[in-house]
This record gives sequence, structure tokens and C-alpha cells, in this order.
Amino acid sequence: MTEMTDLTAKLLIAMPGMGDTRFDKTVIFVCAHSDEGAMGLVVNQPADELDFVDLLEQLDLSPTPPERDIRIHVGGPVEHGRGFVLHSGDYVESESTMPVGDGYGMTATLDILEDIARGNGPGRALLALGYAGWGPGQLEHEIASNGWLTCDATPDLVFAEDSEAKWKLAVETMGVDPRMLSSMAGHA
Repeated sequence: MTEMTDLTAKLLIAMPGMGDTRFDKTVIFVCAHSDEGAMGLVVNQPADELDFVDLLEQLDLSPTPPERDIRIHVGGPVEHGRGFVLHSGDYVESESTMPVGDGYGMTATLDILEDIARGNGPGRALLALGYAGWGPGQLEHEIASNGWLTCDATPDLVFAEDSEAKWKLAVETMGVDPRMLSSMAGHA
């Protein structure tokens, strides 16, 4: 058996026809990957019905100028009521920030939302409700079955404002024309 490649801080790009409509044209930032499984956040499915300022009000957090508007995303099909902030590495809450690769962090506490509401916090951020998770070997199996492509993550792609363009941009960073992708797996 081949040695597992650590996909932490990489992007997963859903292949056409992967069979799970929840992940159609999805780009996922992998936050953790080990022999125990994987966890990631979808970075290109905005939750358009949710507004960051309204969320702050629901949490009794008052934004103070210069407040920032952070786009809320559907982070995946697991635990929709749980929020995760994927952010640039310039912000670290010592107790609650999990460093992810070089230049990224993930914080899942109210502290980061309070800091963002006050105009502090990370330079770049994305709020995700829910996450995508895989058990041991499951993600590797899905990749081998032509479900996902993998590529390096860049902050400009992960935090881009145009969520709809992220899938195409991610594929193009690999030097592939998205129109040439097939849902059929090829194995030699």
C-alpha cells in the first residue's frame, strides 16, 4: 500500500459526475488530514440567505466601525449549526486557533467574531457553517475513484469574493481546461 499524502491546507476540487449533488462543482479547503480521517470547509457555496451583520446581532455582538462584512458559506453537510472561521495566518487566538499549513488558521469560537466585529481580527476570513468530513481512508478512496482533484491552496483563491468562479479557477491553476474534465475514471 502506498504512503498517504497529507492533504492539509490543500484544495479538493469536485470532479464532474462525482455522484453526490451536495458537492457539485465544490471546492473544499482541507483543514485536517491524517490516517484518522479528514475535515474540510467548502469555500465556494455562499449561504446567500445569511448576513454577517445579522448573525452578529443574533449573537448579541455589536459591530463597531470599521466593521467588516464577512461572507457566510455552507461549509459542508455536517453540523450546520456549528461555525468555523477559516482565516489568514495573521490572527491567532492562542487557546482556540488551529494553525493550518503555512499562512492559514481556523478558529471556531466567538472570540474571532468579536474581534472581527470590532474591526480587529484576521486580514482575510471566511465564515463557514458546517463542515465536510471523511472517515479513515474514505477521502483517499474518493480521490482514487475520480471523485476529487487536489491542488495547492492560495489565499487569493480561497478568500476570493467571487465564489461562483472558484471551481473554474481552481481547475485552471492545475493547467486544465474545465471543459475537458470527464466524469469517467481511467485506470491503467
